[in-house]
Amino acid sequence: MFEAVAFYLFAFLTIAMFFIAVTTSQALYALTALAAGMIFISAFFFILGADFLGAVQIVVYSGAVMALYAFGMMFFDTTREVKEKNGNKYIIVGLSVISAVLVVAIFSAPLISENITALYPMVEGAGNTQEVGLVLFTKYLVPFEVAAVMLLVAMIAGIVLAGKDMDLSLTLLDDKEIEEIKNKKMKKVL
Repeated sequence: MFEAVAFYLFAFLTIAMFFIAVTTSQALYALTALAAGMIFISAFFFILGADFLGAVQIVVYSGAVMALYAFGMMFFDTTREVKEKNGNKYIIVGLSVISAVLVVAIFSAPLISENITALYPMVEGAGNTQEVGLVLFTKYLVPFEVAAVMLLVAMIAGIVLAGKDMDLSLTLLDDKEIEEIKNKKMKKVL
């Protein structure tokens, strides 16, 4: 029961984050949602008991998205004003409290449970690295490959975002020309 609830919760959150990443018009919002989606993907590894892979997912893949986030902040004008709608504060607080209670329940349920058994017991004579390799390339091969494809997509997106308007060198332009370029970009956005 616990695994099913956690799976559906993280599946919904992951799909929601990637939906936001694809549909939003703000680059930094898209990158933030992409990083959150990568972290929610790591939750699947934790649910499956692959703590090492979950940590690697957070450190490596989410770290790569954060590098993409840094490039996005450099290449896009983040200083202009972004008009945001302020939602109902009671809904935000309520959803935050529900999320916090769910996270605490999900992470504390295995600690309280008395029926914790290893699905893959240790093999005699094999070290931790060999055990991780055996489990990684047998039971968790598909999730690991999906995470690799997501990293590839993030890398390609970073290349596409970094490649826009690279024909101009802002260091060689004077202030008037830079203002003209900003005004043209603002007209395109609006």
